[in-house]
Amino acid sequence: MTSTLPTSVDPAAIRDVLDGRWAHVRRDARENLHDEEFLPVYGESVQEARERVTRMARKLAESGRASLGFPKEYGGQADSGGSVTSIEMLAFGDLSLMVKAGVQWGLFGGAVQLLGTKRHHDAYLRDIISFDLPGCFAMTETGHGSDVQQLRTTCTYDPETQTFDLHTPHAAARKDYIGNAAKDGRMAVVFAQLITRGTNHGVHAWLVPIRDAQGNPMPGVTIGDAGPKAGLNGVDNGRLTFDHVTVPRDMLLDRYGQVAEDGTYTSRIGNETRRFFTQLGTLVRGRVSVGGSAGSATKLALDIAVRYGDIRRQFTAPGEEREIVINDYLAHQRKLLPALATTYALHFAQGELVSQMHDIQTAVHEHGEEIDEAAQREIESRAAGLKAAQTWHATRTIQLCREACGGAGYLQENRLPHLKADTDVFTTFEGDNTVLLQLVAKGLLTGYRDTFGSLDGWGRIGFIADLVRETVLERTAARGLIQRLVDAVPGREDDVPMRDRGWQLKTFEDREKHVLEGAIRRLRRNAATDGMKPFDVFNGVQDHVLRTAQAHIDRVVLEAFVAGIERTADAGAKALLDKVCDLYALSTIERDKAWFLEHGRLTPARAKVLTATVNQLLHELRPHMITLVDAFAIPEEWKATAILREEHDRQEAMAAHDAAVRAEAEGAQIPSESATELEVAPAQ
Repeated sequence: MTSTLPTSVDPAAIRDVLDGRWAHVRRDARENLHDEEFLPVYGESVQEARERVTRMARKLAESGRASLGFPKEYGGQADSGGSVTSIEMLAFGDLSLMVKAGVQWGLFGGAVQLLGTKRHHDAYLRDIISFDLPGCFAMTETGHGSDVQQLRTTCTYDPETQTFDLHTPHAAARKDYIGNAAKDGRMAVVFAQLITRGTNHGVHAWLVPIRDAQGNPMPGVTIGDAGPKAGLNGVDNGRLTFDHVTVPRDMLLDRYGQVAEDGTYTSRIGNETRRFFTQLGTLVRGRVSVGGSAGSATKLALDIAVRYGDIRRQFTAPGEEREIVINDYLAHQRKLLPALATTYALHFAQGELVSQMHDIQTAVHEHGEEIDEAAQREIESRAAGLKAAQTWHATRTIQLCREACGGAGYLQENRLPHLKADTDVFTTFEGDNTVLLQLVAKGLLTGYRDTFGSLDGWGRIGFIADLVRETVLERTAARGLIQRLVDAVPGREDDVPMRDRGWQLKTFEDREKHVLEGAIRRLRRNAATDGMKPFDVFNGVQDHVLRTAQAHIDRVVLEAFVAGIERTADAGAKALLDKVCDLYALSTIERDKAWFLEHGRLTPARAKVLTATVNQLLHELRPHMITLVDAFAIPEEWKATAILREEHDRQEAMAAHDAAVRAEAEGAQIPSESATELEVAPAQ
C-alpha cells in the first residue's frame, strides 16, 4: 500500500490520533503537571529521593488524578482506562513517582477494590485514594516470584479465635522487592496459601497492618530495606516477614473465596486453578500500566535522540562547508526510524488493550455483569505479550538513543541514563518477560487443542493443560478491514509490492501459523516418546514456544497499527502513518529475514528488495522525523534535557561564526578604500 507524502504534516493531527479515547486525561496532564519535583533530581541521595517522591505522591492525591480508577461512591471516576493513561503520562516525569503511584493506587488500592467486598471498600478506599493510608502489594517472595501459585507464606484459620495465623515458614518465603514497604507503607495486601480445617485452598489475599500510627512495625512483622538499586531511588522497596501474625477473619479479601466463622470455605469458583487465575486476572491493570509506562519512557528517549540528531553535526561532505547533521546519515536513520516506527505500532496496540480492559472491568464492576472468562483470558494474554514487547523495546531503544547521543547521552542531565536505569527492571517486574511469553504461547497452544482436537498425549502435560482456553485468540483490530486486505493478496506473492498492506498482514499471519504448527508437531512427537517426563516434553521445545508467542505479538501489533490508521481522518497524518506502518512491518520482517529465507517465505532476490525498500522508506521518512516526535506532544519542560538547549546554542554560534568568516572572505576579495586587514584568514 503506497501513498504520497505531503511536504509537511501537522503534528497535532497525528497527536489527536495517538491520544485516542482518553485524550482528555493526556491533555490534563500536559496542562497541569508542571511541578519541578515531578522531574528527576540529579545527585540526590536515596533518602532525599524517597522523601521527594512521597511528597509528590501526596500532591498527586490532592490533585484528584489518583482517584480515576476507583468507584464513584468513594470519590473516584470508575475509569480504569483513564487510570492507566494517567500512569502512562506520569512516566514522562520521574519514573520513581510513576512506580510509587502504581504501587499505591494500582496494586494496593486495586487489590482492595477488585479482590475485596463492600466492607473493605467502606473501611479503606477513601484513605487509600487520599494517601492517608499508604500501602504495599506483598506477593513476590524471595524464592517464588513468577510462580505465584506456589507461594510458601501460609495463612491458617483458627475457628476458636476466628482469626488467621499469617506466617513466613522460612527465609525463601520472605516477601521481597515490595514497593512502599521500607518507609511509607502502613498496611499490605499479603498473598498467602489459605488453610482452613486442614485443607489448603490455594493463594488468597489479606489486608494486614504492618506499621502502627507512629511508624513502628506491628507485632510479629519484620520490615527490612531492599537497599541500593540500579535505579528508581525514590521507591522505598523493602522486605516483609511474618512470625505468626494474627489477622482478623474479616481482613480476608473475600470476593472470590469466603471463610465462615466455623472455618468452612466456600467459593463460587470451585476449581482452585480457575479461581487463582480469576483473582490474578482482575489485577491485570498493573501489567498494562507497566507496558504503557515503558512506552512513555521510550518516546521520551526517542524525542531527545531525534532532536539531537537534527542539530548535531559531524564531518563535511566533499565540496560543502558545513558539517552534516547526523540524522542525514543512513546508519543513524537505521537506528532511530525503525525504533520510532515500532514505538508507534506498540502505542496503537497499547491503546486497543487499554480499551478492552476498561470495557471488561466496567461491565463487571460497574454494571454487575458476570465475568466473561474467555475475554478475561484473552486480555491477560494480550497484556502479558504486550508488556514483554514494550519493555524489551524500551530497554533496547533507550540504549540505542544513549549511543546516538554520544558522550552527551551518558550525562545524567540529559535524562537518558535515568531512563536506562529506571526502566531496566520493567522487563522482570509485573511478570518476567520470558515467563510472560510462555503464558502467551500456552494460551495459543491450548486454544489450538480446544479448537482442533487432541494433541496425542497432551493430557500428560498437566501444567500446560491447566491454563484453560476456550478459543484460539482472535483478531480484535479492524477485523473486517484486515481480512479484506489479506484476502486481496494474489496467489503469486513474489509479484506483490512489499508495501502492499495485505501482503504484510498475510506474511505476519503465515509466520505465526507456521511457527505454532511447528511447535504443535514437536510437542506431539515428544509426548509420544516413551519415558519422556512431562517437564522434558515442554522444555525440549521451549525455544519454539517462545518464538510462537513473539510471532503472535508481532501480528497483533501490526493489526492494531492498521486499525489506528483506519481511524485517522486527516489525510496528511494518514499518509505519514501509512509510511511508518510500512517501516514497522518491513523492518520486523527484515529482522527475522533468516527465518523467512529458511522457510521459503522470501527468495534471496526478494530479500534484497526488502532491504532496498526499507532504505527507501528511511529516505522518505527522514524529512518527517521531527514531526513524528512532535506528535508525542511531550511538553518542553518535561524533557529537562540540557543537550538540546546547549547543542542548539552551539550550532547557532558556529553558523554565525561561519557566516562571519564568509562575509570577511567576500570582503577581502572586493577592493575597497575602507577595507582593512582581515583578522580571520579567508577560507581556502
